[in-house]
Amino acid sequence: MGKNKLKKFAEMETFHNVFQCGARECVEDSPVVTMRGKWRELYFHNNNPIVLELGCGRGEYTVGLAQRDLNKNYIGIDIKGARMWAGAKQAELAGIKNVAFLRTNIEMISNFFSPDEIDEIWITFPDPQMKKATKRLTSTYFMQRYRQLLRPDGIIHLKTDSPFLYTYTQAMVKENHYPILVDTNDLYSEEAIRTLGDKANEARMLQTHYENQWLDRGLTIKYIVWQLPAEPSYIEPDIEIEKDTYRSYGRNYTSQNSTL
Repeated sequence: MGKNKLKKFAEMETFHNVFQCGARECVEDSPVVTMRGKWRELYFHNNNPIVLELGCGRGEYTVGLAQRDLNKNYIGIDIKGARMWAGAKQAELAGIKNVAFLRTNIEMISNFFSPDEIDEIWITFPDPQMKKATKRLTSTYFMQRYRQLLRPDGIIHLKTDSPFLYTYTQAMVKENHYPILVDTNDLYSEEAIRTLGDKANEARMLQTHYENQWLDRGLTIKYIVWQLPAEPSYIEPDIEIEKDTYRSYGRNYTSQNSTL
């Protein structure tokens, strides 16, 4: 590990807005576990809704959401601490009180939140994981984990550049009859702006560094929002989806078909 990363990790240990439990072995002894069911009481000191951003990366979207809506609490979650440092430091320096960061594996999140504690989940530009459905953050594998902490009919947002992930997620949501609140394959198109009105404003107001790169390359941004019922089904869609044909930053895509 480089000196710069080590320096960031050391500095993160001093941030009051960062909680860390990166390994499964730490769960039983981690102070973060004591936050389970008590995030509003012990950290945010209010009764406002709690919103998670999964795979938050640098944390810029989490911080942006928190700055725009002081009536909600936001927690960015990622395992990459060196990236998370940027958003955590920005929030720390700016004194933003309605934001926190949790460095952990997303598969472990039910260890840190109680049932019904979370109101919304944002998933922004994740790796589409085209080879294995159980690694996709919008798969039924993860829906089962989200159900353990989301309130009944809690809301899930997906914002993505990936046609593959958007098509898969749309199929998964429809297969399980989850209520769809917003659905567009081109968030910034005139048609979407006209037909969706204010429903997609929250997604349009913030653009990450990577989102701007996708837009500069002429890619459209897909956005779908759905509710996860209190007693959902978890059926994987049995369809073939063409893989993304472009080469993404940090991800190697091919144009072959994938059977889900």
